[in-house]
Amino acid sequence: MTDDSDITGPLSGLRILELGHFIAAPFCTRVLADLGADVIKVEPPGRGDPVRTWGAIPDGEASSVWWSVHGRNKRCVTADLKNPEGIDLVKKLIKHADAVVENFKPGQLAKWGLGPEDIKAANPDAIIVQISGYGQTGPYSKRAAFGVIGEAVGGLRHLSGYPKEISDLPPVRVGVSIGDSIAGLYGAIGLLAALFEKNAGRGRPGRKVDVALTESILSMLEGCLPEYGYMDKVRQPQGSTIPTAAPSSAYPSKDGRWFIIGANSNALFAKLCEVMERPDMAADPRYVDNPNRVKHMQILDAEIGEWTKRFTLDELEKLISDADIPSSRIYDMADVAADEQFIERGMVKPFNDARLGDVLHPGVVPLMNDGDDDKTGGGIKWAGPDIGEHNEDVLKGVLGLDAAEIERLKKENVI
Repeated sequence: MTDDSDITGPLSGLRILELGHFIAAPFCTRVLADLGADVIKVEPPGRGDPVRTWGAIPDGEASSVWWSVHGRNKRCVTADLKNPEGIDLVKKLIKHADAVVENFKPGQLAKWGLGPEDIKAANPDAIIVQISGYGQTGPYSKRAAFGVIGEAVGGLRHLSGYPKEISDLPPVRVGVSIGDSIAGLYGAIGLLAALFEKNAGRGRPGRKVDVALTESILSMLEGCLPEYGYMDKVRQPQGSTIPTAAPSSAYPSKDGRWFIIGANSNALFAKLCEVMERPDMAADPRYVDNPNRVKHMQILDAEIGEWTKRFTLDELEKLISDADIPSSRIYDMADVAADEQFIERGMVKPFNDARLGDVLHPGVVPLMNDGDDDKTGGGIKWAGPDIGEHNEDVLKGVLGLDAAEIERLKKENVI
């Protein structure tokens, strides 16, 4: 395990107990761990978090490459939550935590004796972050849900596709579990808000943070809800365009890739017409201002697309960026890994995983380091640990258990 022990972070001194699995809660705590929090992740003995087996798994390995990132900077311990001794062990850890983050189905932890009241009894000051599909209350609260359900109910999936006149295929998934990740970010925001409140001397003991996947997605949908409430307008899928501004879309290149051009102000559109050597377009009444360009968007995009198909992706990048028009190729991961901006800012970072060797990790967001030598803004201390890798470290260092007691817990499958 690579351990860059001189990395600290603005959240150093904050201890979080993660009772999470899959994506939302673990993503929440990973963000906090990247910024210096001491995250202790509790997993089932032997199996670990099911997400360890999600994604590409190298030959001979039990865990995925993704786990290297998803579990990084956390101390992983095991405890059987169906065993009274395992529950007791977790309650002891709760006494030493500033916050508990969980994303089980509402009511599940309470059945095991680790619900909010149990957490409060163990540590009245602990902040409790609960991430679930529909929230802890309401008629849908007991329903099962994953990120994809949150995206559907929150309204995002309806918008992720093309207008019916272009395609009758179903709305598409964005390619990652964005609903889980956004809920995880709201969990982190809520935890930090509760911590600020507590440190300001006006916090409630055991403040609860209730995050729903569905509500997290709904909160991201710009003007969709007020537009419906005020005008009965239901926003529809727009494909790659923006319904309120034009031109702003993906256009084909000569070499079969897609290139984004956002020339949706009058000044930028005039620049694009110059690059295209089409002064007639700038003078066309259909394109004279943004409302008219939006009205005639399909015709305008077709004209721009016919022009972009004359050039390779590299040629388009030079032509459009030299004119200072917002634009970019649509990156795949090969583009991301080679991008000099990402590399310069440490957002594509080779890191030595003791299990896998060198793995490319995304950097810490937000960037809080003041220069390359400053390690007080957080960073990557270690990659995703093995199941129970930190049992001894945590049980000795935090709970004060001796080696004989730890060995007994192992033999009896408590940890």
